[in-house]
Amino acid sequence: MSLAIQMEAKNGVLLIRLNGELDHHTAEALRTQAENAIQKHQIKHIVLNLEELHFMDSSGLGVILGRYKQIQKNKGEMVICAISPAVKRLFEMSGLFKIVKVERSEKNALQRLGVA
Repeated sequence: MSLAIQMEAKNGVLLIRLNGELDHHTAEALRTQAENAIQKHQIKHIVLNLEELHFMDSSGLGVILGRYKQIQKNKGEMVICAISPAVKRLFEMSGLFKIVKVERSEKNALQRLGVA
């Protein structure tokens, strides 16, 4: 399976919706697209919608952590929303929930950042 990446920049927030599998085959595409969007649109915060992400491995965690560090330099925040149970378990085991915020829905995540 592949990964569909949808990005939308609005008011300094990059909304990333992922559908499919984020693994060593697809991680580089996400990294490149996210880095370019962050620079092009002067992004401060990221909302990552994982509702349709069915699988993720350590490569995917690495890409997400890298984008987190990238926005941290600008005092930004990353909010994960609509996370599936399988991917949630990986986040819990990795400790990523200790540094990123989690919301039930995309709307809640955008409200948390003050852009909804």
